[in-house]
Amino acid sequence: MTHSTEIHGTARPGTPPRPPVRAGLAETVRFMATHTLPVFVRGVASPRFGVVALYSRLNQPAWSNATLRAMRARHGGAPVLVRALSGEMLVLFDEEDIARFFAEPMDVLAMDAKDKLDSLAVFEPTGVICSHGALREDRREVNDRALAAGQDNHPACAEYQGIVEEECRPLTAATVLDFPRLRTAMARASRRIVLGDRAADDAELAGWLTTLRDQANWMGRSRPEANRALYARADTRIARYAADAPPHTLAARALAAPSPEGTDPLGQTHHWLLAIEVCAPIVIRTLLLLAAHPAEQDEARAEIAAGTPGLPRLRACVRESLRLYPIVPDLVRVTRAETEWRGVRHPAGTTVLVPIGFHQRDPERVPGGHLFAPGRWLAPDADLDPRMAPFSHGAGRCPGDRLGLLLSSLVCAEVLRGNRLTGARPVLDTGRPLPGIVDTAGIRLRLGRP
Repeated sequence: MTHSTEIHGTARPGTPPRPPVRAGLAETVRFMATHTLPVFVRGVASPRFGVVALYSRLNQPAWSNATLRAMRARHGGAPVLVRALSGEMLVLFDEEDIARFFAEPMDVLAMDAKDKLDSLAVFEPTGVICSHGALREDRREVNDRALAAGQDNHPACAEYQGIVEEECRPLTAATVLDFPRLRTAMARASRRIVLGDRAADDAELAGWLTTLRDQANWMGRSRPEANRALYARADTRIARYAADAPPHTLAARALAAPSPEGTDPLGQTHHWLLAIEVCAPIVIRTLLLLAAHPAEQDEARAEIAAGTPGLPRLRACVRESLRLYPIVPDLVRVTRAETEWRGVRHPAGTTVLVPIGFHQRDPERVPGGHLFAPGRWLAPDADLDPRMAPFSHGAGRCPGDRLGLLLSSLVCAEVLRGNRLTGARPVLDTGRPLPGIVDTAGIRLRLGRP
């Protein structure tokens, strides 16, 4: 094993710096063709569901995983500099390197990598993720207050549960649940939770935000002036709703206390709306997995029927769904100072990548990596395991993770309460490793009575 002083970034005094490990030309081409380019084509900020359906038929993640396994084996798990679409990046493979990635403070490993900024700045230019330094901390303070970051149960949990129940009634009244209908319900719930009931039916605002998210896939370069004008219109509409939003809404919570000077308390609103809508694919995939695993479905339904506080088993199912099908399969940071990885010095501005979607399923590191085993999340400190990071860890951890789990679990519970998933498309073969990707938009679930 490599000496620990090298793993954690500091070589012995007097030891000359090592040259970096670089991917060869063939490795670089393979990495770009099977990993970075497919991510870009699928959509960085807004998934192109037609592309996802194609990737599902081709089992595209298997190509990427094979590339990463070969790269790790060839270089003994050392960090590898590889050419990507926007320049070189340092890819991490070793567990201790990944643990360090999560442990580093934000002033050493920042989240505002250039590609991410170019993309997300189209629809959230004043958001936390597009900030750094003191400004980021100020914006994060407002964001965390609204989200009740770190609290398992949001102070407005009762109001949010009522919204979920109302939006799910049309879904559970039918015998078939499909993704488009669930997505519509979650979008309405998102606008009600963030801005209040008056925004629930605002299809025009929804259209504007969808356009901006789609433009973010092209990093805003196709129509920058039109994007800025559209953002301004959406921002004005959001401010109008926020002005008299009910106290339980995220907008009202953001405005409830003075914000640091220069901080727009509503600057994160676009991100909140998107994040809650993203619960729709999480929910539909969790339900698909439960339909394919009747015993796990029975456990979840029993917990719902018993009124177990916090629904820990169902939350574990949601976490396991996210481990298998992460919303963000690559975690990207950029160094703010010179760093040293295994005795190799890398200058400030180095992009560092953890392909967490690969690591979370790696059967060499995660037992049953390709299987649906939600019980793993009930083990003590499972949520801190660096091998599994559906919400990331450390300073870069998603501050809305608890709220996302709450809302996703509540929606799953509403679907399962009084219903049993008796059939699903696509059919998952649980006797084999689960596919690396599923056609989310094509999922259909049959609801039967128990």
